[in-house]
Amino acid sequence: MSTVIAYVDGFNLYYGMRAKYGRRYYWLDLPELVRNLRPADQLVAVRYFTTVVRAEPAAAVNQRTYLRALEAHHPRGLEISLGRFTEKKPRCRTCRSSWQCGCVPPRSYRTFEEKATDVAIGARLVEDSALGASEVALIISADTDLVPAVESARRVSPQRSFYLALPPGNTSPSRSFDGVGYFHINETALRASQLPDAVVDQATGTVYERPAKWK
Repeated sequence: MSTVIAYVDGFNLYYGMRAKYGRRYYWLDLPELVRNLRPADQLVAVRYFTTVVRAEPAAAVNQRTYLRALEAHHPRGLEISLGRFTEKKPRCRTCRSSWQCGCVPPRSYRTFEEKATDVAIGARLVEDSALGASEVALIISADTDLVPAVESARRVSPQRSFYLALPPGNTSPSRSFDGVGYFHINETALRASQLPDAVVDQATGTVYERPAKWK
């Protein structure tokens, strides 16, 4: 039996599940998922990195409900790190000025870009490797932005094992993850790793229910 810490790239996992299965597995019990993926290992911690969505109020409410349900169901061994979205202001394709230009049809649109998540995952991955926090690092992501962090962590701790758990829709990892083992997160694991429909916070009595759109 080996000790394992999981590093979950929330949006990489989310987009994979959405593309393949819609919303049906969003109410995901992350520590239970890791246990189902690595049943022979001893789970030390799950580090979940995500960002609350912007410009979609209903989706943000559902996401916050989910995060609170996770914390209530796993008061220990689960760490949630929130990044941020920054507003991008693309230039108009017609006049090349800002997105608030007066072109007709109007070009006044906004987009948002997730920030800080990859850096946060990489920092914790290297830190845990330096501290010898676990024998196995399980990275739930297929994002190649994590390659430099994985390479650094492997140099810091050559004896630590590194694995990618690929979100749905990824057939194989990028060749940039040279020498890193991988396997797929299949539907059976997702189905077996759902939170109860109603999660009770034992400290406060608050009940968090699976959003209707996620059923």
